[in-house]
Amino acid sequence: MIFLAVTMGFFAESYREHLAEVRKENDYIQTFMEDLKIDTARIKKLLIFERNVKLKAIDSLLLLLCNHQIKGHENDLYYFGRTVTRYPLFQSNDRTVTQLKNSGSLRLIRNEATADSIISYQKAVEEIYTVQNDENAERKDLYPILCRMYDPLVFDKMVKGFKIIRPNDNPPLRSYDTNIQKDLAFYISEIKGSDNLVIHNLQNLETKAENEIAFLQKEYHLKN
Repeated sequence: MIFLAVTMGFFAESYREHLAEVRKENDYIQTFMEDLKIDTARIKKLLIFERNVKLKAIDSLLLLLCNHQIKGHENDLYYFGRTVTRYPLFQSNDRTVTQLKNSGSLRLIRNEATADSIISYQKAVEEIYTVQNDENAERKDLYPILCRMYDPLVFDKMVKGFKIIRPNDNPPLRSYDTNIQKDLAFYISEIKGSDNLVIHNLQNLETKAENEIAFLQKEYHLKN
């Protein structure tokens, strides 16, 4: 009888531990889903800026430079030149992934497909960080060219809080050297390539996040 009681107590304790781990797993999945929803909202907002503001500014600036439309177009040159320096970064809301890593709790995710999908999503996030870092490095190479062509005091007056406003007139450029214009066109073209790669990766991550949410809702019977 004593042996039976001890055995039953052991099984009862094991069952309680199992239930506790299941609750923790469900909690992690729920918060991870919330993280994914925050990420998708950030991605959508960032994609709007990338497509409707930055890429348009890049294309417009390249068009002016390639067509040698410089004098008489200083207002546009200043506006587009200042806009391309804006670079909002995507930052994933990785609170759940960080907790899972730091606490060693990834083992609590018993569903292998779920664990693999979490790891796969995080790798996709890291790929975006890498591409953003590459574009940031190219942008740093651009700054000395901008400094030689544009009047920095005009640039400074164009910033109002988080907004960039056009100059009131056509303020003169610091330099009208065609070689500087060609250098600027080169670096802007490089940034355009990297920017398109950022957009491509953001679109892929958005799809991945949406698919992950749908998968977790089905797998864990969670509501939207």
